[in-house]
Amino acid sequence: MTDRKPFKIQILVADGRPDGLRLVEKSNWIGLGIVCPRGRYSWAKKARDEFSRSGVYLLVGQDGDPLPKLYVGESEEVKTRLDRHYGEEDKDFWQQAIVFTTKGTPLNKAEIKYLEASLLKLARKYGRSKLQNTNKSRLPRLSEADRAEMDGYLDELLSLLPVLGVPFFEREEAPSREGEVYHVDRSGCKAAGFETNMGFTVREGSLARESTVPSMKEQAPGYYRQREELINEGVLVKKTGHYRFKRDWLFSSPSAAAAVCLGSNANGLTEWKDGSGATLKANRKKATA
Repeated sequence: MTDRKPFKIQILVADGRPDGLRLVEKSNWIGLGIVCPRGRYSWAKKARDEFSRSGVYLLVGQDGDPLPKLYVGESEEVKTRLDRHYGEEDKDFWQQAIVFTTKGTPLNKAEIKYLEASLLKLARKYGRSKLQNTNKSRLPRLSEADRAEMDGYLDELLSLLPVLGVPFFEREEAPSREGEVYHVDRSGCKAAGFETNMGFTVREGSLARESTVPSMKEQAPGYYRQREELINEGVLVKKTGHYRFKRDWLFSSPSAAAAVCLGSNANGLTEWKDGSGATLKANRKKATA
């Protein structure tokens, strides 16, 4: 994406339900976003002709894994593909479909293939979702002018996705100053991380304790399960005397991050400290004084 700038969006709640079908438009953009919960799809495809247009789409769902599941697709008539996914057993994970099409001249096959391949490349690069696509999609040949137009469309699309709760296609923003990085440095644990808009990110290369304390499974069962899942998923890799974070990992809170790193129930507000030794709790209090 290009440098971030303020922008205006308009969301139409098409069926009158806040959690139902939503149409998303952005100022001075030819595109149109459609957010459709799975439970409303059979109604929506009949009520809205937008599903008959060409476009690229995302199937998104949380299925008990540490990462949300994601499938990226394209079609010259989106509803024909969504109809198929609606009944497929291997696509049973998705809870909502997010479609991107146009308000005017339709996108052609090469253009939607270009968008699909670009989104898949970004999803694989950042690893913030469990991608369900098995086949790699290659960028089709476009003229220089058409490629520039699609890159512009893609930039606008990507700016909307975090607003829609889908931040899978960009890196979690790193702190602008080293002073905003926090550390836990105890026996068997040497981790660094920082607060984000979505929670707390532990940096790639951080070291977590090799084993958990005996009481963790009973006192903090949610954090214990999360740690086990990260080990099973290969995010935490076994090394001599510790586990190492294979990549940056976003946790829902500083306490979740600290507990997984320390292998015990933990208060992240007091465990995470900056370079001067001040706790996250103290810095939060100072910021709101």
